[in-house]
Amino acid sequence: MLYPFMTLNDNTEIVHSEALDFDGKERVKVCIERPVYGGFQSIECYLPEYEWKNNEGFTQEDIRYFQELLESTAHIIIELAREGGFENASNF
Repeated sequence: MLYPFMTLNDNTEIVHSEALDFDGKERVKVCIERPVYGGFQSIECYLPEYEWKNNEGFTQEDIRYFQELLESTAHIIIELAREGGFENASNF
């Protein structure tokens, strides 16, 4: 399941998974999607490693911007992933 996190001014949507167990290591999948003419640009980032995958249409400049954004909010996203999103979080 993916939980909403943020919508940017250009309608870019940022969502995240629940906390996932990959070989005993906690990870959170973050999906970023931006509407464009004829479809969407999309990319995935896995926290806490900031491992970027499945880039469909984002530039390196876009990725640098999202990297900085995620670095400043990763602690919140990871906590929300553990809690089951904003609706279930007790501290937000």
